[in-house]
This record gives sequence, structure tokens and C-alpha cells, in this order.
Amino acid sequence: MRTQRVAAASFPCHQKRCWLFGGGDGGVLHEVSRHSSVEQIDICEIDKMVIDVSKQFFPNVAIGYEDPRVKLHVGDGVAFLKNVPEGTYDAVIVDSSDPIGPAQELFEKPFFESVARALRPGGVVCTQAESIRLHMHIIEDIVGNCCQIFKGSVNYAWTTVPTYPSGVIGFMVCSTEGPAVDFENPINPIDADDSHTKTRGPLKFYNSEIHSASFCLPSFPKRVIESKGK
Repeated sequence: MRTQRVAAASFPCHQKRCWLFGGGDGGVLHEVSRHSSVEQIDICEIDKMVIDVSKQFFPNVAIGYEDPRVKLHVGDGVAFLKNVPEGTYDAVIVDSSDPIGPAQELFEKPFFESVARALRPGGVVCTQAESIRLHMHIIEDIVGNCCQIFKGSVNYAWTTVPTYPSGVIGFMVCSTEGPAVDFENPINPIDADDSHTKTRGPLKFYNSEIHSASFCLPSFPKRVIESKGK
């Protein structure tokens, strides 16, 4: 998803150990691997065929699998997360499908609690959070759960994706209690021309201005989201 690639490109602090839930196509992996500060990337994808197809037909997207820092786990990410020791990860990215059927639990309180437990103090999470045009009833519940569980920073951001219903998609970016995290002002410059940008190519869509704008909400979702945070 472009949503999670945007989030991966904008992590606000020096993350060393990251866990990716889903994202078998390798798109998120591609963006996370741009950051030289990352030392280990665990990715858990339930469908191996997604990985194989992406490697075969979209090699430029799946290039992240070639990174020596990557450890692939094929299986149920929810079960994997429950067995992870407390405070294992600095960052978690959940590249999930919509909250229908098996994916429903990825939007519920117990799952967010598992994510928080797996994160170190000040650790960060980004998860898909639907469209403000179509799913405010779902977003309201997600924000409410995140405000109860993540005691650091809780933010809702959004971006345009023309192929998605309504053309927009949102995501929660939160942190656990600990060192302060300012998502709107990343430590790692988004527009930096570092070695990974040179080898993987520059970002075609994302830049620092797009990042700042993604946190600016229209009035109708802003009122709902801010009320859940009180």
C-alpha cells in the first residue's frame, strides 16, 4: 500500500528493529530498508504466493527481500505477535486489508494491546485506518482504542490513493509511553539524498511538504477524532 510506504518513509526517530505485519508484495519493506539506522527487519506474511508473485512480476517492488537485514516469517502475524517478548521492537507497521472477515481483529483493542506490548518505550506503530469519506464510524473506534492503549502520541493522518474507494486512505501513527515522539517533524530528513536513496531511487511522490500536509484534517473528521482523544 502507498499508505504504509508513506509511513515507512516518515518514521520520526532512529528505529533499529522493525516488524512488518503483512505487506508481502515488499513495498513497505522497500521503504523501511532505505533507512540505514534500521538493523533488523522482521516481516510476517500469511500468504507465500503473494511474495512469490511479487518477486516474479514486480522485482523493483520486492527488492527489499534481498536486504541481509530482513528475516521473513510465513504465517499468522497475530499468533507471531503474541509470542514476541515484551519490548522487542522499535517500530511496527501493519499493512492490513479492510476490517472484514479474518482482518477484523486487526482493528480491535486486543490486537492493539499486543502491538503496544511488543514495542519498547517510545516505540512507534503505523496501521491502516480506512477512509475519512466512507468509514468514520470505524475510524472513531480505532482512534478510541488507540487513545486508551498508546500513552505516548496518537495521530491520524491521510493521503490520496486514486485506486482506493473515495480516493483517500488514512493511517494511525502512535507511540508508546516513553521518549517523546513528534511524528510531524521527523528526525530523519525525508528529502535527504543518502546512500539508500541513491541505490533504490528517489521518492517519486512523498516529500516533506506532503508529510506535513497529511496531518491536516478536514473539519468533519477533525471534530470526531479530537473528541475521542479527550
